[in-house]
Amino acid sequence: MVSEAPSRAERALLLVAVALIGLNLRPFLTGIGPLAANIGAETGLDLKGISLLTLVPMLLMGIFAFAGPFLQSHIGARRSTIASLVVLVVGSSLRLFVRNGWQMVGTAALLGLGVAIIQAVLPGIVKKQFPRHVGVVMGLYSAMMMGGGALGAQAAPLIATAAGDWRVGLAWMAVPAALALVLAACTLPRNSISGQKRTSAIALLKRPRVWLLMACFGLVNGGYSTAVAWLAPFYREHGWSAAASGSLLAIMALCQALAALLLPMIARGKDLRPWLWLTLAMQAAGFAALALRPEAAPLASVMVLGAGLGGCFALSMIVALDHLPDPAEAGALSALMQGGGFLITALPPWIVAALHDATGSFVAGWLLHLAGAGVVAVLYWRVTPASYADAMRLAEPDARARPISTETEAYSKLP
Repeated sequence: MVSEAPSRAERALLLVAVALIGLNLRPFLTGIGPLAANIGAETGLDLKGISLLTLVPMLLMGIFAFAGPFLQSHIGARRSTIASLVVLVVGSSLRLFVRNGWQMVGTAALLGLGVAIIQAVLPGIVKKQFPRHVGVVMGLYSAMMMGGGALGAQAAPLIATAAGDWRVGLAWMAVPAALALVLAACTLPRNSISGQKRTSAIALLKRPRVWLLMACFGLVNGGYSTAVAWLAPFYREHGWSAAASGSLLAIMALCQALAALLLPMIARGKDLRPWLWLTLAMQAAGFAALALRPEAAPLASVMVLGAGLGGCFALSMIVALDHLPDPAEAGALSALMQGGGFLITALPPWIVAALHDATGSFVAGWLLHLAGAGVVAVLYWRVTPASYADAMRLAEPDARARPISTETEAYSKLP
């Protein structure tokens, strides 16, 4: 167990636990696309129904992320994370027994609930346990999350083919979730957040900056949720097999992982906006290529798109955590950003499915996300490090709580 002064070995085990937990947060989403035709044929789900397997989990990720401050203050990050990993094991295992569309959507909801709680509380653990290496550890966490997406996209069709049943191709994900559960129970610190100062979500929501971060996070991850849901079916419409289209999605997810890991390491200075703009330009290039020349260089297109999505995700998380020095406050801000963001993220897969029904093509959907990348680039113009203190200052000048901006300024001077 990690003590208040953990040894190097204990800290290394905690880092492995964070990485393994991250690995389990996306395979249940990315495994759907390559198997969408099989799932639809046996469960009766049409294109919009298949989109619910992404929409419902993302919606729950948004709704329950708002519970992050409450969970940290009343239940504790450790217990919340362990309980959520149990939910992931159960949810994946239940996919062995689904027989109709609503049962499939039900397992998606269960898995989305588990992931939502983990995403709400784990950044606070990172901020608390690795205060001088938040960027690197969040990069590793994000990279493992995206790497888990690659694993799901690649392994799901292969396992389904080998077993002769798409259900097995999805249910195997209970195995790494069980491993993460055991490691988390052994390594997560008992004092990670529980017992610390309670942070008011309502107070945070009075700050316009929180809403801006939500909008940016949601629009960027909307591109991710659409790619996860429809990239493989898009190329299947172009004659690709389930395995080949799954491999393409896995390559995109692998590039996400690499960018999420490397960009936080190489990004210099406190102002991360130039790096964020770089990732948004990569997303724009990828979506433009999918819309205009999907068969010209599909591998290059998805690699650029994946790098842009993964890098932007990791940098967005770091920017949110950098706004506040206190781990409880920073974790609460991250949870709220993800909450509002994932509510936005849940909608694009369904919108793109509706556009496909109306136009007979996914092109309009890719162009929609091309425009979204431009909107986020404009919004991030306001997110300068010099603005963090003023942006997070309490709205009420006579508030009895200490001014957050004072601590933020002190934190910014730390080496």
